[in-house]
Amino acid sequence: MNVEQVITRKRNGNELSEQELQFVITGFVSSETPDYQMAALLMAIYFQGMTDEETFLLTKLMVESGKTVDFSQLDKFPVDKHSTGGVGDKVSIILAPLVAAAGVAVPMMSGRGLGHSGGTLDKLEAIPGFRTRLSLSEYVNQVEKIGVAMIGQTDEIVPADRKIYALRDQTGTVPSIPLVVASILSKKIAEGTRALVLDVKAGKGAFFTSQAKAQTLAEMIISISEKFDLRTTALMTAMDQPLGFTVGNWLETREAIDTLKGNGPKDVLEVTLALGAEMLFQAGVVEDINSGQQKLGELLESGKAYDKFLELVKIQGGDLSVIKNPDSYPKSRYHHVINSEKNGYIHSIDALSIGLLAMEIGAGRKKITDQIDYGAGIVLRKKVGDYISKGEPIAEVFYSKKFDFEHLRMKFNEAIDIKNDTPPMSPLILKYIN
Repeated sequence: MNVEQVITRKRNGNELSEQELQFVITGFVSSETPDYQMAALLMAIYFQGMTDEETFLLTKLMVESGKTVDFSQLDKFPVDKHSTGGVGDKVSIILAPLVAAAGVAVPMMSGRGLGHSGGTLDKLEAIPGFRTRLSLSEYVNQVEKIGVAMIGQTDEIVPADRKIYALRDQTGTVPSIPLVVASILSKKIAEGTRALVLDVKAGKGAFFTSQAKAQTLAEMIISISEKFDLRTTALMTAMDQPLGFTVGNWLETREAIDTLKGNGPKDVLEVTLALGAEMLFQAGVVEDINSGQQKLGELLESGKAYDKFLELVKIQGGDLSVIKNPDSYPKSRYHHVINSEKNGYIHSIDALSIGLLAMEIGAGRKKITDQIDYGAGIVLRKKVGDYISKGEPIAEVFYSKKFDFEHLRMKFNEAIDIKNDTPPMSPLILKYIN
């Protein structure tokens, strides 16, 4: 067997065997299979796809490439959540401590932002001192101690995914459903969770823009999950405009803190409570979704969810002073207000354009190795459905690198559609997929 034969067979549309996949994956992790051959195989998979059996085998081999965690000794049921990514999606930062405060274990392994889509790890690392690179033993001990950990992928868990994802990023093969499924599930299975709730985004700012493709992704993840005895359900949520009012790492973390204190935006709260209630239901601590939402609302109102977040930040080395006093956070060098150019109702805010603009001013990265400015970002002052007058502030922008503000203002206004009539309002939660 050689790698070229495996590439050729997949290029020709053949189904790969476990032995062929194992040969390539093992070789790539050990650096015996060169990047250019793995890149060729990824591109063949991108165009030819994979059967359910191939996707299952790829996921299994990626899990087996590293260590796995067993939380069977916990007295709490471990449940995780995964979002397919979007613009302004700071839900995980709220959800993990909130669900943990309800008595559920939340072993959450998250990712970094890339392109227009933000990443939970970057938002957490915007908190000075916050450590997302925990060792496997630190991670396990923390979940046992406080019921929640929010970490990045370790060198010990799923090293195959770590290497393959970096290559997919460089070769234009990220949006392949089988590769996405294997990447998501391998990490979730290895991290020790026993149930998973998906937030599958659909819309202009989503990874997969069409609802049909988003549903295909959700259904495949659920189907493959069953083979690993991992309970999985999904909510499809809209990502046409940014979620909440903020786009950018510290700005989103601050908005998450506000939400944990009971002052968050309605759309952020709606998605958070829907996903959180499903997690509680999966864990068996509530009898139905309504009682789950009620329980979570009480934890927000009582301050217990915020207290759990403080506990999480402290144990992972974060500076509690900026959590308790967000105004003390270092200021960006530049702060500008963008005013509306006309009167009317906001019909759309293009999430993709806003996400790309935030990336341009330093809040995101074009490739995974790029450095980001944690303080850079955009704060919206109006959302879809709101009326705005000409000259009224529609957004604020924060950044520290030199950037042409007139270009920024022009690009922002191109992303906003303002008309005289009131717009039709679409639901935020589009579909429940089981």
